[in-house]
Amino acid sequence: QVQFVESGGGLVQPGGSLRLSCAVPGSIFRTYALAWYRQAPGKQRELVATITSGGPSNYAGSVKGRFTISRDNTKNTVYLQMNSLQPEDTAIYYCNVGPVGWNSYWGQGTQVTVSS
Repeated sequence: QVQFVESGGGLVQPGGSLRLSCAVPGSIFRTYALAWYRQAPGKQRELVATITSGGPSNYAGSVKGRFTISRDNTKNTVYLQMNSLQPEDTAIYYCNVGPVGWNSYWGQGTQVTVSS
């Protein structure tokens, strides 16, 4: 069973920062573009950022300039550095292949809550 394992979420005040991590199975990590998604309460899951195997990345307009996606090829891990967090960033964050996640790869996600 393929499993993506997200971590690093938590409670942070507005304006704060968090770094999310996602451990990806090696064969997938080396082959596919990877992405972070998020789902806020009562909303559909949305694409936040993608990164290709070669490194170029893309971002949703709502996070551009605040979030940075990166990958560590030695650890088969993809990261999401989130700065200047706002309450509207509150969501469960997931990683998967990008830019469209595969159903069988969705993990538990990691909760990010931005609140004072």
